[in-house]
Amino acid sequence: MSLQIDNLRPVGGKTHDKQGSFAAAAESLFKTPAALSYMIQKLESDLNIELLDRSGHRAKFTDTGQMMLEKGRLLLSAAKDLEKQAVQLSSGWEKELAIALDDSFPLSSLLPIIDEFHALNKQTRLNFTHHTLAGSWEELTHNGADIILGAINEPPTSAAWSYKMLGTLDNVFVVAPEHPLAAAPDGLTNEQLCLHRAIVISDSARFCHPLQTNLMEEQAQIRVDDFHSKVMLLRAGLGCGFLPRHIANPWLATGELVEKTVISFRQKDVAYMAWRNNRDGLAQRWWRETLLASPDVTRLYQ
Repeated sequence: MSLQIDNLRPVGGKTHDKQGSFAAAAESLFKTPAALSYMIQKLESDLNIELLDRSGHRAKFTDTGQMMLEKGRLLLSAAKDLEKQAVQLSSGWEKELAIALDDSFPLSSLLPIIDEFHALNKQTRLNFTHHTLAGSWEELTHNGADIILGAINEPPTSAAWSYKMLGTLDNVFVVAPEHPLAAAPDGLTNEQLCLHRAIVISDSARFCHPLQTNLMEEQAQIRVDDFHSKVMLLRAGLGCGFLPRHIANPWLATGELVEKTVISFRQKDVAYMAWRNNRDGLAQRWWRETLLASPDVTRLYQ
């Protein structure tokens, strides 16, 4: 007989709906069969429903009773999670942590750190988002990110957040082997670049002043939202453009992109990690310290 009694509460962390009989269920709950039967009848009376069908040799759940059992288990599980989260919050671990990544920052670099964090067995939910140019700073200053990684250019100044320089990203100018500039002598001028369409990353910022790097207003453009799309268009020979070296390297190695030297361009971008000062919980602190000590992050900005 499937059975869960006492307002569907578990005893000792286990449910008792599969004991097979009133006697076994009652024994597992440290109650007499009469007391168990009385409690079920009282619950049925209080709710004005029928939980058990007693017409056969053995009582069994009605559809209503089965629904109460299943939904009750979900409620019990949610209550346990709520209790665990409350204890965790009171101990200083946040319910969730929002980490905003500049699109130049590879999520793959964080995989060992994510695994290490989950091994702590905390209930903090990690929320990762990707942004471009000033949009990374905007996540910190306007949209409530707890940590931002890989944001470039000078950070906004405010007592509301802190930042640390991670290092620099090298910018390289690349084209596909069949692009007209691939055969041109190195030392490309701005006048030469303006004759060819640029593949450009759009700034995801909506409130902050957008950033422009290595871009000339006179140059025709195709705008995309992320580096994955930019690389795809560059490899197809549909334009030319600059990439962070760590993004360009795999395609330079295979010959699908060719690096060209340019006379006038911004060779390096300074990259930062920043965080909100008013949310100094244990999860944010753990991530800050771990990221700054990570060899993968350090290697990215050497």
